[in-house]
Amino acid sequence: MEFDFATLVERRHPEGGWSSQKWHRYGDDTLPLWVADMDFRSPPEVVVALHKRVDHAVFGYGTVPASLARVMGEWSRREYSWAIEPEWQLWLPGVVPALHLASLALTEPGEGVLTVTPIYPPFLKVAERTGRLAQQAPLAEPTAPGEPWRLDLEALEAAITPETRLLLWCQPHNPTGRAWSQEELAGLAALVERHDLLVVSDELHCDLLLDEDAVHRPLAAAFPALAARIITLWAPSKTFNLAGLTAACAVIPDAALRARFAAAARGLLPDVNVLGLVAAEAAYAHGDPWRQALLDVLRGHRQRLVEHVAGWPGVAMSAPQATYLAWLDLRRAEGLAHASGSPQQALLEAAKVALSDGADFGRPGFVRLNFGTTAAQLDEALRRLDGVLKG
Repeated sequence: MEFDFATLVERRHPEGGWSSQKWHRYGDDTLPLWVADMDFRSPPEVVVALHKRVDHAVFGYGTVPASLARVMGEWSRREYSWAIEPEWQLWLPGVVPALHLASLALTEPGEGVLTVTPIYPPFLKVAERTGRLAQQAPLAEPTAPGEPWRLDLEALEAAITPETRLLLWCQPHNPTGRAWSQEELAGLAALVERHDLLVVSDELHCDLLLDEDAVHRPLAAAFPALAARIITLWAPSKTFNLAGLTAACAVIPDAALRARFAAAARGLLPDVNVLGLVAAEAAYAHGDPWRQALLDVLRGHRQRLVEHVAGWPGVAMSAPQATYLAWLDLRRAEGLAHASGSPQQALLEAAKVALSDGADFGRPGFVRLNFGTTAAQLDEALRRLDGVLKG
């Protein structure tokens, strides 16, 4: 089956009744490659399922259907050799609320919430917003062009104090695109056990592995002895471009941990959007051919980006092993040598390309670029960036 990843869907002008954070933040002359929101239509089967549900015309409070829990389990078993039981699944209206809920449920005021940087910005706000102690450890930067970012276990352990209780983890990693090695994960697992930590593992991008030899194993599946410590967060939002339908799943094998998490959610989080549940089930049941076609498109886009970055003096990028997000180091970019302010702002003004500011991820001087868009849009953005970064 062929899918259309080439036609740019109109999202800028809301006269048709839609709205878009991505397309409405900046002016009509700016190309938005910032927030993690692709410009592709979702799988046809998802659209058909949503039409059917809308035609029902009653949108009262829903429940998580047993069929969704079963489909999610089948996807996990097929893709990751992890047999997750229906009762392990707690469906929630989004991953960011789940991060904050985990802090409230699993820690006490003043206890430490630890993460690595750079990291998806909401991670850096969880401790502050929930009255906990914010703790951070840096990843190890690439040691040579083309080398990956690495987990610095020594730095992570040095950041742990007697107050540390919860680790917010991300695999594959946003924003660097790392698919962590088994050696890195084994070291992390040993550290977690040694310091008696609980873990929330955000694995949203696990279905978007770009390297042909990349393998994803959920942290709780790779290290079963740690399963009682881990909450795994999954969602169809990134894989199938369904973020606006706000449906995510916390997979919690341990009954006691699951009960704590569920109890904390009562009265704080609404039920999952009924359309989000329908879309999630259709995506996991029927969306894999679309996903495979998407991966081919993203691999081609990644190669386009790699080739352009090679021509930008002083700019460095480790090609992402997963996700549709690229993490660019502009601290020594010759084309920005005389620019004031952040590289993100300089490129917004000079190239009219909107990227995500690395400062929001804990690393000023970097930008994150979303290449989950049409080839024509990406090529135009790269042409504009060439005009600034080629010097």
